[in-house]
Amino acid sequence: MPKFFTVDDDFNNSRLDKWFINKVLNLPHSLIEKIIRQNKIKVNKKKTKSSYRLQTGDLIEIHDISKFKPSNDKKKIKYLPKKGEINSYDEYVIEDNENFIVLNKPAGIPVQSGTKSFKNMIDILKNTKYFKNSKPFIVHRLDKETSGLLIIAKNREYAQLFTSLFRIRKIHKTYLAITYGKVNNSIKIMKDNLIYYENKKKIIQKAISNLKILKSNKYCSFLEINPITGRKHQLRRQLLNIGNPIIGDDKYFLNNTKRIKTKCLMLHAYKIKFMIKNVRYNFKAKYNNIFEEFLKKNI
Repeated sequence: MPKFFTVDDDFNNSRLDKWFINKVLNLPHSLIEKIIRQNKIKVNKKKTKSSYRLQTGDLIEIHDISKFKPSNDKKKIKYLPKKGEINSYDEYVIEDNENFIVLNKPAGIPVQSGTKSFKNMIDILKNTKYFKNSKPFIVHRLDKETSGLLIIAKNREYAQLFTSLFRIRKIHKTYLAITYGKVNNSIKIMKDNLIYYENKKKIIQKAISNLKILKSNKYCSFLEINPITGRKHQLRRQLLNIGNPIIGDDKYFLNNTKRIKTKCLMLHAYKIKFMIKNVRYNFKAKYNNIFEEFLKKNI
C-alpha cells in the first residue's frame, strides 16, 4: 500500500528531493532520482521530477521503498560556541527584525560547517538572542575569507523570498577589492564562461560583473565591483582572468607574481540593496582594519 503525505506551509516552494530527505528518508540524490524514474513517487497522482517545486496542499504518493536504506553519512557535529563568542556578535549586527538579520561578517569564518571547517556562523547564531524563537536560514553565501554584508532569514517564508529575489537578480550587491597591479582603464565589465565540475561532469556558467576603478597605481588597484550573476568564487576568478587577482587570495593567483603577505583576503561585500513588499532596504558595511590599513599604505 502506498503512503500519502500532504505538503505543509514549511515546505511550500521546496524541491521534491529536499522534502523527501527531510520527511521520508535520507538517501543520495542519485537514488532519489532512480526511485522517481521507477514511478514510486508521484505528486498529485502524476509522475514528476526531483526538482519540482512543491506547493502547500500537494498530495505526495510514495510506493514501496522498504528495500532502500538511509544514507550512512555521519551526522555533522555542531559547533558549540562559548558565551563570550556568542555575545561578540552584537558588534556585527546591522539590521535585526522579525524576518531577517543583516550582519557585517568577519573574515576568516565560514557561513556554515564543511569538510575543512568546524567553527561556523550558523551554529554561533543559533545560540544568540537574535534567533531565540526561530532558526537561521541561509539565503546566500560569502566565502570564508570574504568579509561584509550577509543576510540570514529567520523563517522559511523569507528564506524562500530572498532565494527568489537572488534568482531573478533583484538583490544588488557591491563589493570592494584590492588587486595586484594596475587594472586596465578600458575594462568596465567582465564577462566570462566559468568552468565547474560536478561528479566529473563539466558545467559552463556565464559570469558577468561591472567594474569601476576607484584608485590605482602600478602595484595595486582599489576596485568597486557589482556582480550581475552569482557564481561560486565569481569575482575571484574573473579578476584572475584579467590578470589582476585579489591580494590575499591563496587559491586564485598568478604564479609569476610576487605575492604580498597579508592576514586576510582583500575582498569585502560593501553594499546590498533590495525591495520587499514595497519597502526599500539599503545596507552598507565598513571594511575591517586590516583592509583599511593596507589601503592607506599601498594606494
